[in-house]
Amino acid sequence: MCGIIGIAGDQSVTNRLLDGLKRLEYRGYDSAGIAVIENNKDGDILKRRRAQGKIVNLAERIKQEPVDGVLGIAHTRWATHGAPNETNAHPHFAGRVGLVHNGIIENFSQLREQLKGKRSFQTQTDTEVVAHLIDEAMNTGMSAKDAFANTLKQLTGAFALGVIIDGIDGTIFAARRGCPLAIGLGDSENYIGSDAMALATLSTRVIYLEEGDWAIITKDSVEVFDENDTAVVRETTIVSTSMAAAEKGNYRHFMLKEIYEQPETVSHTLTHFIDAFHYKAKTPKELELENLDWRKLERLSLIACGTAAYAAYVAKYWFEQLALMPVDVDIASEFRYRKPALSKNTLAVAVSQSGETADTLAALRYCQSKGLQTAALVNVLESTMAREADFAMPINAGPEIGVASTKAFTSQLTALLSLAIAAGVQRGHISEEREHALIQSLTQIPRLITETLKLDKDIEALALDLSKAKSAFYLGRGVHFPLALEGALKLKEISYIHAEGYAAGELKHGPIALIEEGTPVIVIAPSDEMFEKTVSNMQEVSTRGAKTILITDAKGAKHAKDMADAILICPEVCPETAPIVYAISIQLLAYHTAVHLGTDVDQPRNLAKSVTVE
Repeated sequence: MCGIIGIAGDQSVTNRLLDGLKRLEYRGYDSAGIAVIENNKDGDILKRRRAQGKIVNLAERIKQEPVDGVLGIAHTRWATHGAPNETNAHPHFAGRVGLVHNGIIENFSQLREQLKGKRSFQTQTDTEVVAHLIDEAMNTGMSAKDAFANTLKQLTGAFALGVIIDGIDGTIFAARRGCPLAIGLGDSENYIGSDAMALATLSTRVIYLEEGDWAIITKDSVEVFDENDTAVVRETTIVSTSMAAAEKGNYRHFMLKEIYEQPETVSHTLTHFIDAFHYKAKTPKELELENLDWRKLERLSLIACGTAAYAAYVAKYWFEQLALMPVDVDIASEFRYRKPALSKNTLAVAVSQSGETADTLAALRYCQSKGLQTAALVNVLESTMAREADFAMPINAGPEIGVASTKAFTSQLTALLSLAIAAGVQRGHISEEREHALIQSLTQIPRLITETLKLDKDIEALALDLSKAKSAFYLGRGVHFPLALEGALKLKEISYIHAEGYAAGELKHGPIALIEEGTPVIVIAPSDEMFEKTVSNMQEVSTRGAKTILITDAKGAKHAKDMADAILICPEVCPETAPIVYAISIQLLAYHTAVHLGTDVDQPRNLAKSVTVE
């Protein structure tokens, strides 16, 4: 994940910015850079140094071409728009403005079009347009403060921003929407950082900006404004060095933090699999999978365990509908022992967060022994699966500390949908227009996840009743059937409440016998072609005394207004990306239920993060 650090002070910043970037190396990156406002006899000058690859390359560049000042920003980039090279590395400049950015600006192409003829663009990034908007607004006579605030209102997407402006001495402008950003407080110095880890050696007093906040930071002051530009006071949190190193921030549990990281982690997954600048799915060659040809494949075999298996079951719908490719999904622990009949023109894909899951690794090796091409979709590129498979495909979710998978699940889904689109295009089943629409829908996911996170308080209230239940059921149809299975698994894992997920139409073929007065039934039903049938199934359990929670969109909520005991309204989303966005609500429901029960959310009993035994 991209990382940000900034310092506004009265002492040299360059070496400390480099140290801050080194503390962010664990997040993963492909380029790095710093920008400072350098003071000299001719006045303040905005300067930068950037380098492709590791921070050591940037340090060497600065050694050869020194820059320094008392105000600066720095960034580690995990490429989203444009190749991972020095030209596209942050900070980006436009006129007087230097800027670093985490996240995705969804409407960057429209904004670039608006500036056409007025501004000259140097990069392929979405970020550069933000710097141009600020500089252009200042050219019309706006103050830097008003130009920054005005620009934020034009942006659609998820972002954390750090901005310095030539001529505006000692000031950093910062903002967050959908991506985390913190302010560190010091003595005659203040700081910004993408997390507490970036600030660990600089400050133990931290202000965590809330959703939509923006701020003006100098060495002596911090002003915070909400999304309506109203000045606000945000709580100062004292963090210990160990807490900063653990990077839990102001979240109660790692699981909750990782749920809230998903706008950012999904954006980094998208980076690897799609070219959002040109609205196209990356081909195998662009993914450095030169020997993979979707057109020559007759079948796909997805192999996984637990949450990863449910991601694979969702992907089965995508590959079969978008690429017309037959798909088998196998639980890894059963795969070898059923002695499957395997076609030589089958690609076997092992899906695993750790890349070390024993059953999945054994299944991968079994496929190799039968002469199949193999791929590993993993979060850890140094893992055994990634090393042994023919193709290694990273999901780029960053470290996941909570045992119950959250951000890895949505990143697995995002990667698999991107691959399904690429397969559909290459196999001739998706038109250029359809591909463009699907890629646009993918780029909207971070923002839609941010919108869904606003349901947190409503979900927490519903979780209080759910925490009193002995058993619960989750229902869904189509791609939302595997999501029902994942919702039930999350509840079981961390709250220890018995829960089962079912295809909604299957409930009356036996399990409905378990429904009694007050039994919680969670129904996942966006207003798609399956909505009417799913609501009909919901009514079947309602008449038998079930207490129903319907997770839908505004259209579905209007239709089913009096049919459910409670309704959670998610943002409107296209059918293909809906499972990724709706996953957030079931994660929060499980989390808050477990918190009400007082269980160990991050380390639930009997479970391990990486299952390395059969």
